[in-house]
Amino acid sequence: MVTILREADRTTVAEAAKKHKVSDATIYAWRKHFGQMEAADVKRLKALELENSRLKKLLAERDLDLEILKEINAKKW
Repeated sequence: MVTILREADRTTVAEAAKKHKVSDATIYAWRKHFGQMEAADVKRLKALELENSRLKKLLAERDLDLEILKEINAKKW
């Protein structure tokens, strides 16, 4: 992605988009979000997003477990 953006900086956006089979709008959106980033920064961002997703899933599972335990505890045997 960053490589394509750097190429679009050297040539035209239309040429880079055609070469990499993406739309001009996609390159402009990437430029808006990732324009100042280097390749290592983008990799780090993706790793953080993946970790964040994993942690959200773990939290949701923990909350579900707590709800189940509360229901079991609330029942009178």
